[in-house]
Amino acid sequence: MGELDRIDGGPRSAIVIGAGVVGLSTAWFLQERGVGVTVLDREGIAAGASWGNAGWLSPGLAIPLNEPGVLRYGLRTLLDRQAPLHVPPSPDPRLWSFLARFAANCTGRSWTRAVEANSPLNDECLEAFDVLTANGVDAPTIEAPITAAFETADQAAGLITELRHIGETGQDISWTRLTAAELADRFPQATSRLGAAVRIDGQRYVDPGRFVESLARAVVGRGGTIRHKFEVASLRAYRHALSVRSTTGQTVNANAVVLATGAWLGDLGRKWGVKVPVRAGRGYSFTVPTDRPVPGPLYLPDIRVACTPYRGGLRVAGTMEFRKPDAPLDPARIASIIASARPFLTGLDWERRTDEWVGSRPVTTDGRHVIGATSTPGLYVAGGHGMWGLTHGPITGRLLAEHITTCKQPEALRPFDPLR
Repeated sequence: MGELDRIDGGPRSAIVIGAGVVGLSTAWFLQERGVGVTVLDREGIAAGASWGNAGWLSPGLAIPLNEPGVLRYGLRTLLDRQAPLHVPPSPDPRLWSFLARFAANCTGRSWTRAVEANSPLNDECLEAFDVLTANGVDAPTIEAPITAAFETADQAAGLITELRHIGETGQDISWTRLTAAELADRFPQATSRLGAAVRIDGQRYVDPGRFVESLARAVVGRGGTIRHKFEVASLRAYRHALSVRSTTGQTVNANAVVLATGAWLGDLGRKWGVKVPVRAGRGYSFTVPTDRPVPGPLYLPDIRVACTPYRGGLRVAGTMEFRKPDAPLDPARIASIIASARPFLTGLDWERRTDEWVGSRPVTTDGRHVIGATSTPGLYVAGGHGMWGLTHGPITGRLLAEHITTCKQPEALRPFDPLR
């Protein structure tokens, strides 16, 4: 195979594997820098975690998953099938190795390192959305605080401690305590079981499926190609080019390749020197009708349930299930979300729910994303965002596009090095 031309040492062409928000954002920002892009996806636009998530653009709550309390909580609820954190019995040794490494990183030191790593991305993530929506992505982002509600003020204190810690890293974050009366005045859906709340200002939300579909149209409108049903079988590296081959024998060539395959990143990345394990942390969601409009996102941290206004109703999302990403939806997980949320929310018609969905979020062992160059020249990865792939998707794409086209690693990406 002959070499492909390059621009001033950077790539003239790139293949992005994965048509979720991270992959499409990377493609868009590569186009901004003059690179021709082809996006490959084994299913379709937003087929993974990008469609059914809560839709929060929430730098104030992009808290790493490896907080010390998660380990205590996980051990306490490991055998509880109804718990928000669920690990089904499995003989998979890789899963248990992953969980052991994750547990080892549930320390104050490791969590703080992940918080500090996230801070530059949190500072710029909303601006990256603004760049997209000002240049052809016609899905609006809606400004609204996110309100975290608790049964007692003592329970709210844990989140307040985390928010203060995030502020100490230099991130600009604004929050306000709310009484039960103030919460009820803002959210008629809140029952009397909720006695305290914290309002995190400066956040936004979006219809995630609409946003990612619009982003895909923008990439195509700027000359990009998106190829669906392209399941990658192999990847070969040459001097100035890489070749991607599908399971059906199709081949695509380019100067650079970006693996943005979400929860499937571990399988492909491991073959190319990515040492950070990535596993599927599956989340569920559905939509319910409401008898009154919901004014903004509502978070119930103690049961790990996120609620967002969505197409005239309320999208309810929750749970963290460590299971294979292609496993079918488990109705019991939907039922457990409803059972845990019902005492705290009123005016929702749970029985008329629609859009039941499960998607796989890519979780790392140390709470940090995996973004940057691999040991193979021209091959990059973008993933491991856990629950914050939507929030950090566009800023990931912008920083990685800079890295690819300048051959220089932006300072903000150093903590996310795939070879760490």
